[in-house]
Amino acid sequence: MIELKKIHIGKLIKLRVDESDIDILRICNFFNKTEVEITSMYLYEHLNTDDLLKWSKLLKYDFFRIYSQHLIFYSPQSSSINNINTKLPRFRKNIYTKEIIDFIVGKIVKGEKSKEQVIKDYRIPKTTVYKWLTKYR
Repeated sequence: MIELKKIHIGKLIKLRVDESDIDILRICNFFNKTEVEITSMYLYEHLNTDDLLKWSKLLKYDFFRIYSQHLIFYSPQSSSINNINTKLPRFRKNIYTKEIIDFIVGKIVKGEKSKEQVIKDYRIPKTTVYKWLTKYR
C-alpha cells in the first residue's frame, strides 16, 4: 500500500512507468524532453500540475487522486466550510476508494477511532460506515 502521509510523486510515477512497461522514447516524445530530463522527474518529490496531468494521461492513472486521498485521510473537511459563500465547485461526496475504505475500517477495527468519531471527523454517512464494516471487516 502506498504511504499517503508523505507523498513522493516522482517515485510513484516511476513505479507506474515500470508497471506499464512504456518505452522511454515514447515518454520523451510525449513530453518533448530528453531522457535525462524524464529520469530526473522520478527524483522530484513534487511536480507542477501540467506535468502531473501529462503523466496521468500517458500512464492512464489519476495521480491527483493520491492527493485527494491524503486530504480525506489527514485533513477532513470542517462542517463550517459548507457555510462559506464561494464560486468554487462544491463536492457532494468524497471519493471512497478501496484504500480509503481500508484506512477507515482499519481505524475502527484497531480501536483508534470509534464509529461515531469516523462519522463525525470524516463526514461519512452512518449507513456507509456500517456497510463497510459488514463488507470489508
